Amino acid sequence: MSIVINECTLEDLKTLQEISYTTFNETFSDMNAEENMIAYLENAFNTKRLEAEISTPYSNFFLIHYNGVLAGYLKVNVNEAQTEDMGEEALEIERIYIREQFQKHGLGKHLLDKSMEIAMKNNKKKIWLGVWEKNENAIAFYNRLGFIHIGSHAFYMGDEEQIDFIMTKALK
Repeated sequence: MSIVINECTLEDLKTLQEISYTTFNETFSDMNAEENMIAYLENAFNTKRLEAEISTPYSNFFLIHYNGVLAGYLKVNVNEAQTEDMGEEALEIERIYIREQFQKHGLGKHLLDKSMEIAMKNNKKKIWLGVWEKNENAIAFYNRLGFIHIGSHAFYMGDEEQIDFIMTKALK
């Protein structure tokens, strides 16, 4: 088993866009209205938006390959790039998305470890993320890894308001 994690650059924009569409659609299409999914995908993962996100200081994307095949990606934010003000001591995991066929292979844990490595290099004291309250598999995964639910915030899928749980983990 070969697992390789590489930082994503503007040269990877098309690849990032494709994996974003694929993983988000695989994960959430069964639980959301088609028109809301289309609206969200077109807004969140259009070329201009992803280009801006890749270019944002304090945000980083990482692509994960499993046996030479692109399996998913990670997006982390620190400082003012965080989507919620969680302070200078925090790193946000904005996205961990793994293609359906590669789930349950430990890749999410590898990406989580990568985020903790980045957090420690940047002297952060905690990591945090938002996870949809109906994404039971992800919530169970984060609970197993020591995250605790500390609050919630609204997330919009098209015109539908949904609730994300905010979960944090203290770093040693």
